[in-house]
Amino acid sequence: MTSPLVIGSVAYSPNVVTIWEGIREYFSGSPAEMDFVLFSNYGRQVDALVSGQIDLAWNTNLAWVRATLQTDGACRALAQRDTDTVFQTIFVSRAGAGLTGLQDLKGMRVALGSQDSAQAAILPVHYLRDAGLADDDVAILRINSDVGKHGDTGRSELDALRALANEEADVAALGINTWEAIGRDALMPGAFEAFWESPTYSHCNFTAMPSLSDERAKPWVDHLLAMDFDNPQHRPILEMEGLRKWVLPQMDGYASLFQAVEEQHISPTW
Repeated sequence: MTSPLVIGSVAYSPNVVTIWEGIREYFSGSPAEMDFVLFSNYGRQVDALVSGQIDLAWNTNLAWVRATLQTDGACRALAQRDTDTVFQTIFVSRAGAGLTGLQDLKGMRVALGSQDSAQAAILPVHYLRDAGLADDDVAILRINSDVGKHGDTGRSELDALRALANEEADVAALGINTWEAIGRDALMPGAFEAFWESPTYSHCNFTAMPSLSDERAKPWVDHLLAMDFDNPQHRPILEMEGLRKWVLPQMDGYASLFQAVEEQHISPTW
């Protein structure tokens, strides 16, 4: 009898357990049964994947980039959420600030989230440079509230908004999920406005090593993709994980983060 696939996930909030127990139940009795292991941070999770302790890792985009670099491109992405294909970074100001683009930020103070958050720290620096701003053209305020979880908690992004509200910063950068879920009305409704949105990019994916054969991976992916938002048994899990359907990964969506990691000399290891 084939043993269940073991999936790694980072425990960034209490409902992670509920989500993965639901996914495990969905796979129970299927051709690709699974179990899960929770990690405190993405560094340990990627180490476990590379060393073969787990079969798959539910990775952020930075964890994917680091796993790829550590394995010389040997790892592969199997699936992601529909929402992972259209992720964006949002630059936010106080309402009425009159900013129209990143070029307006010269001489301003920019609050960024945790240093290992692609959406709230790494890619924002990349976008500022793309806009022609040198590193000393803006004053960066880094808020490292949840290092290790790659910004999953949203805590550092809310702290960046607090810095903006308290006039410790002129602008804050955050991921679109945080902005749409709580950022618009965080602290005070109507206090903030988004004045710039990045191009879309890819976020999380299920990452596997070459040791996971197609014979084992394909049935698991097929069953994952078959989860149906219109099925009342599936919908609660999909809603908690923030998607309507699982999709095959869009790999070109990681190009900007690979470039940002190289430009900023971010280590491929932890």
